[in-house]
Amino acid sequence: MPSTLPALDRRSFLVSSAGAISAAIMPGASARATLDTAPRGSAEHCIFLWLAGGMAQIDTFDPKAIGDPRERIPGSAYESIPTVVPGVRVCRFLERTARVMDRVTALRTVHHEMIDEHAAATNLVHTGRPTIGTLTYPSIGSVVAHLRGASHEGVPPYVLIGFPNVSRGPGFLGPDAGYVYLTETRSGPAGFQRPETVTDDRQRHRERLLGVLRQNSQLEAPLARYDRAVAESLKYTGPRFTEVFQLDREPSELRESYGGEFGQRCLLARRLVESGVRFVEVSHNLGFLNGTGWDTHNEGQLKQHLLIQELDSALSSLILDLERKQMLDSTLIVVASEFGRPAGFDAGGGRGHQGAAFSIVLAGGGLRHHGAFGSTDDLSKTILDHPVSIPDVHATIHAALGINPETILSGGPRPVPITDGGRPIRKLFT
Repeated sequence: MPSTLPALDRRSFLVSSAGAISAAIMPGASARATLDTAPRGSAEHCIFLWLAGGMAQIDTFDPKAIGDPRERIPGSAYESIPTVVPGVRVCRFLERTARVMDRVTALRTVHHEMIDEHAAATNLVHTGRPTIGTLTYPSIGSVVAHLRGASHEGVPPYVLIGFPNVSRGPGFLGPDAGYVYLTETRSGPAGFQRPETVTDDRQRHRERLLGVLRQNSQLEAPLARYDRAVAESLKYTGPRFTEVFQLDREPSELRESYGGEFGQRCLLARRLVESGVRFVEVSHNLGFLNGTGWDTHNEGQLKQHLLIQELDSALSSLILDLERKQMLDSTLIVVASEFGRPAGFDAGGGRGHQGAAFSIVLAGGGLRHHGAFGSTDDLSKTILDHPVSIPDVHATIHAALGINPETILSGGPRPVPITDGGRPIRKLFT
């Protein structure tokens, strides 16, 4: 087969070779070389909505012809409806979101090869890399917190509303890039005050033990990071941060529009970014609505529509609420799962896992939205155009937040780019 590469003259060859050599010998060279060419957005915050279990793209943002679980005919479980974007349709249970899809882009052609294990796929989507060896990579929330910090004093840069997990953590960046977490929207984060079970004597004993550890020079660096984390946490006990959790200060009509507990978490996320938090992850974790959450095997499929309706009210209210406060262009919303689900039904009427094609949704963030990006076949199984890798998703989020996607991170055993070769989706920036 003849080569399709363009011919290079001597000058072009020397220029390109010099660039390649400098990139090889200087860890930051590639970042500097692409700084002016990579698209850069102006968003200041990110709200990352995590639908643990695997949202069925074929039943939400990439609908197809109706199937029949009883006859094992593959297809969507629900009829689709048009949106405000011509030619873009969504599931009928996303009725409110359909009216704001001009502020949204469903990336319908996201893909990866990690489909059989929820934890591994969750880690992949959060860190942008598969787990390899003993190196723990930082989550995208920790990377953003590390590079941009909080936008105001007195609040943390990264808050997790949900249960803590290593896949959301700072990895080799250390505790300085970690998160503050809470599991209850009404009470706020725990851990800023000494537990009642820790008496004065126990506290003094702990401090003596810490004093002994400080005499070990090999522990100097990790103890210094610990001291910084403790000092930083003391800043969050002030009113600027603690008052954020008083949701009853919001109008009752607005609170009701967000819906149930997941919606209230999204409302709290808006208040958090308004206070200066840079990155907020909101975990759904509400499996009791249908018995299985978004992992809709077997009978979980039967009441999946309850989850979709809750997502619909929360997402649409968050978009409109941010817009009313003139914060939508400065706040990127991401709706993600660890993978999608196939068009076929299992013996119990549910769906398995699918990584070959699934949807991640972006909204706001100052991006140029199209309702949908990329297309799949009639079963939402095969990507037809514009494939989007997980590193591409990370690169797009970083670029939207004004971060160069080729920035090099240090702190691990070797320099690590913040994405694994990802490229921002340029169509969202032009």
